[in-house]
Amino acid sequence: MANNTYDAIVIGGGHNGLVCAAYLARAGRRVVVLERRERVGGAAVSEQVFPGFTYSVFSYVVSLLRPEIIRDLELPRHGLHVLPLESTLTPLANGDYLAQWNDHDQNRRELARHSLRDAEAYDEFGRLMHQMARAVKPFLGMAPPDPASLAPRDLAGLARVARHFRGLHRGQFHALHKLLTMSAADYLDEWFESEALKGTKSASGIIGTLLGPRSPGTAYVLLHHYMGELDGVFRAWGFAKGGNGSVSAAIAASARALGAEIRTEAPVARVLVENGRATGVALESGEEIRGTRIVSGLDPRRTFLDLVGACHVPGELVEAVRRFRFRGASAKVNLALGALPDFTCMPGRGPHLRGAISISPSVDYLERAYDEAKYGEFSRRPYMDVVIPSMIDPAMAPPGKHVMSIFAQYAPYRLNGGWTGARREAFGDAVIDTLSEYAPNLKSIILHRQVLTPADIERTVGLAEGNIFQGELSLQQMFSLRPAPAWAKYRTPVDGLFMCGSGTHPGGGVMGAPGRLAALTILGRASG
Repeated sequence: MANNTYDAIVIGGGHNGLVCAAYLARAGRRVVVLERRERVGGAAVSEQVFPGFTYSVFSYVVSLLRPEIIRDLELPRHGLHVLPLESTLTPLANGDYLAQWNDHDQNRRELARHSLRDAEAYDEFGRLMHQMARAVKPFLGMAPPDPASLAPRDLAGLARVARHFRGLHRGQFHALHKLLTMSAADYLDEWFESEALKGTKSASGIIGTLLGPRSPGTAYVLLHHYMGELDGVFRAWGFAKGGNGSVSAAIAASARALGAEIRTEAPVARVLVENGRATGVALESGEEIRGTRIVSGLDPRRTFLDLVGACHVPGELVEAVRRFRFRGASAKVNLALGALPDFTCMPGRGPHLRGAISISPSVDYLERAYDEAKYGEFSRRPYMDVVIPSMIDPAMAPPGKHVMSIFAQYAPYRLNGGWTGARREAFGDAVIDTLSEYAPNLKSIILHRQVLTPADIERTVGLAEGNIFQGELSLQQMFSLRPAPAWAKYRTPVDGLFMCGSGTHPGGGVMGAPGRLAALTILGRASG
């Protein structure tokens, strides 16, 4: 091999691209990562947006990052330190609240305060969801077989899937079937009666989707978020010390230590295709780089239609990519605060400010927020997932001051009239106004604010339509169908071209599994 030719060129320095590069370098391959921006991480970045205030600008919590990746790449040795989020507070309109704590007895007492029945059912629900997460977990580590293929590897993969499902007892199989087909609201109705509990739980089923809690398929998104784990504990969420950029920084440091080269401010203009084979990339600067394998961490639309070109891709795949649903609906509002917010339902400083604050008082509240979005308007009273990172990691803000991260839905990418500057600020006002109903001092302590719509996310980090998962996590876009039938195993119809982004199985979140599985596929080591 010529010295100026890489074994692999990875397009995009998001966390999946970095994971893929690290695994390839670990196997002795000569790898280069090409990142368009001045920093790696994609949507998992930390930036000092305002002087002294550091934000996880886009993604903001850690749970889904696969334990095998943390272990294989020795990420703690390279600076990864995850701090637990120990509670979720849901303020209610009547001045009450629902709090969920890590302490089992404390949590049970809180649930019983709202519903004795729910307190009794919660442990059984938790055990079943734990079992379902474990039932699905093996699929996160396998390349999805093509059910229409007669190739030996695909047949073996399908046999493995069948054996796994046969290992579930009848009750588990029926529960999994419900989770794969029902809405989050309908599924939770079978378990609980408290509106606050059902609202808060169903919120996990709508994250990153233009779907409401009563839309079929959202129960699976709920399960997807249950598959996160920290230190072997399912459904445990944490905050990376230094922000989510420290996750990307640790993966990048591991990749470099293993021999990978990482270039920033190196935007790729196109993939070079010669005689049906990907042979390299051309940068926007005009520089051409040659590689034996080209791996795209970008979403399917940007990969096939923008970088490769439809002329090099079979027509049926081009059509499948054009039909692939992105429909970004999530926004971020990042605040710099001069003091802590004071919540009416739980005044003063306390442990509730070191966890998540969920504005999801009922299923009806979430569904009404969705009603506005499905007709092309942003939610005037949105769902919000709020954390105050400086309460967990004081270095994120100057002494006595704080940063607040607000994930908000719904803010549809295809907004009526488009996302003008005025519309962006109007949505920011809606977020602040709604949150101020629960923390009346909020407006008076805001020093700075940053509002990021799906259009901003698309423009800044290249996620098509601003979808945080590189495509909705709906059943027609999962497993062997992600991103398209017959092309869900990280390979593409262009010889030598692979995909490793969240637009492939098993989907989005700061998980790293697509990057790892793409690398194992290239190395001939992927199961399934």
